[in-house]
Amino acid sequence: MGSLASEPRPVLTLTSSPPPQIDSSRYRVIAAFCPKEAGADTDVFNCIQSYDPSNNTWNHVSFIPDLLENHVLKGFSMVSLRGSIYIIGGMLWNKKKPRNSTESDVGDVKVSALVFRYDVLIDRWSKCAPLGTPRENLRGGRFRRERRFGPEHADISPQRCSAEVFDARAEKWDLEAGMWQLDVPPNQIVAVGGKLFSSGDCLIPWKGHIEVYDGKLNIWDEVDGSQCNPPISTMERLYLTMAPIGTQLYFFAGYKKAEEPSKTLSMAYTFDTSATTDAWKSFEPMEEDDEKELCSHCCVVQLW
Repeated sequence: MGSLASEPRPVLTLTSSPPPQIDSSRYRVIAAFCPKEAGADTDVFNCIQSYDPSNNTWNHVSFIPDLLENHVLKGFSMVSLRGSIYIIGGMLWNKKKPRNSTESDVGDVKVSALVFRYDVLIDRWSKCAPLGTPRENLRGGRFRRERRFGPEHADISPQRCSAEVFDARAEKWDLEAGMWQLDVPPNQIVAVGGKLFSSGDCLIPWKGHIEVYDGKLNIWDEVDGSQCNPPISTMERLYLTMAPIGTQLYFFAGYKKAEEPSKTLSMAYTFDTSATTDAWKSFEPMEEDDEKELCSHCCVVQLW
């Protein structure tokens, strides 16, 4: 009996596929601002604004409700979960209107235990259970789906320069000590593709490049091709924050115009963490009539 000829085995070819394309119109970057100064004719408020990455525009969304008169909330943590944002803790800053030109417009500061939830999809605010201990200068965010960083205190002191990490699988908090050199906390940490990225620390918010955290070596390394010092950076910077969408890191910066100090020039940049060359991209700047202050780092909400 003759033997049957064996069928040829298929050849497996390994190819590197590009990252999936992200529909940026499905996302919004949410940020909170307040007036830089509270003059006699200036309204005091926290304004929630939304950035549409598909067309490089900012739009007014809402105001943080139920705050004391002439107070703004700053230094809080703002994190997103599904279609809602959560505002946690912070400082209630009393920006008193001056009675005359010699009096200061900044009053006392009170640490808050308030927790707000804002449903972006239906435009509704609600109050959550307050913190057990009032906290300010918080840094929080999601890392993968099972872990969440927060709160990370921004004070420069040995006992506070670590991150508390919640492991949802084990349902417990762990302390991540010494995640940064010299015990100086990063200005902001965001996660992209299971990696942690930062662009500066609490002393120098922008170091001129982006850094990625190496968990095995417990060090921050500079990302290749991430050095960037745009000409506009010579202007006085009012704020800097970043947000992850897909493989892109969005950077939002506000600058004071030297010739018109009462106005703010807003800029947006992106850095593609998956690119090997030409990873940076800048967008058309936007000019605003008032000088504004960032009250907390931004977060990203997925609309659908």
